[in-house]
Amino acid sequence: MAQLDDEQTQEIIALAMNYARSGDTPELLEFFDHGLPLDVQDGEGNTALMLAAYHGHADTVRALIERGADVDLRNQRDQSPIAGAVFKGEDEIVRLLRAAGADLDAGTPSARATAEMFNKTDLLD
Repeated sequence: MAQLDDEQTQEIIALAMNYARSGDTPELLEFFDHGLPLDVQDGEGNTALMLAAYHGHADTVRALIERGADVDLRNQRDQSPIAGAVFKGEDEIVRLLRAAGADLDAGTPSARATAEMFNKTDLLD
């Protein structure tokens, strides 16, 4: 990316994260194609993968995994993408993250603990 000041960088990160939240995959991937680091984190430590997973955007999650996003990178609250997907009941996203090697025991609470708390252990079968 071109040399940007901190404010411009934060604006770009915010835009990218909004695209991840809304599942606008082509727009999101443009940021990464132009040099934004794939595992960049917002002010709360969330990555695009975390936000796409939490908001139920399987196509976006798939595209980020295919590009090499870290499936276990946790936010500042020690939450993992797969635990968020379990919490939200996003079966397809849980399957995608598991297939990509996501750690079911990473984070607090872990995906396994989240599944037990919300009686969603079938998502991890």
